[in-house]
Amino acid sequence: MSTDPRIALDSLVSALHEHLAAASAKRSDSDPVLDAAYQTLADSFEAYEDALYEATGEVTPLDLFDDDDDDEDSDDENDEDDEFDPNELSTDHDDDDLDDDELLAAEGQRGSSGV
Repeated sequence: MSTDPRIALDSLVSALHEHLAAASAKRSDSDPVLDAAYQTLADSFEAYEDALYEATGEVTPLDLFDDDDDDEDSDDENDEDDEFDPNELSTDHDDDDLDDDELLAAEGQRGSSGV
């Protein structure tokens, strides 16, 4: 079923307005009116994205946040980058400009001087 992207865009804009109104009037973090507006907005965005792609072959630069993705696909590779590793710390900032031979010589001098 092909939809005119302009009609889908009008529905998306309307869903954005409804979501703003629901967010502004929410009674709690689990307000069912806000949850419904959130889902309507997500559905309207997907419909617009599909209609836009069908009509023009283009997409928006936006992605939907999916709560299920957090539970199933935790990005362990990126989590490792955020972890603190004390072994990666260097207190010898002067050594950064030395090549390997100079670094080895400097380490040898430190070791023999007891520093």
